[in-house]
Amino acid sequence: MKINMQTRILKAKRTKLGRTLCRLAGDRTGAVLMEYVILGVLIAAAATLAAIFFGKSIVGSFTTMTHATTGKTDAAADSAGKNQTMTATAATESDSSRKKIAGGEGNNAANK
Repeated sequence: MKINMQTRILKAKRTKLGRTLCRLAGDRTGAVLMEYVILGVLIAAAATLAAIFFGKSIVGSFTTMTHATTGKTDAAADSAGKNQTMTATAATESDSSRKKIAGGEGNNAANK
């Protein structure tokens, strides 16, 4: 039985389609590269989500730093207060989105 299968594979390798299929079936060199691509996509998605949820807070922090370094202490204090409010709002939205994605308010480990 094993010899018959090997004979069939050798006959298949004589055709162009057979050579292509054998090459594709035996080629594993791209597997590691694909793992890195998937990892890169996940990191990019996490960075994008962080920028979406905390973007206004980041901009507010830079505004506060700009006011503080230029000597506008009153404006810096006002923007710092607004920034704290935006950060708390973003954290709440992020937490509720995470719970939606994890499957609701249940006892799931991701919801704790």
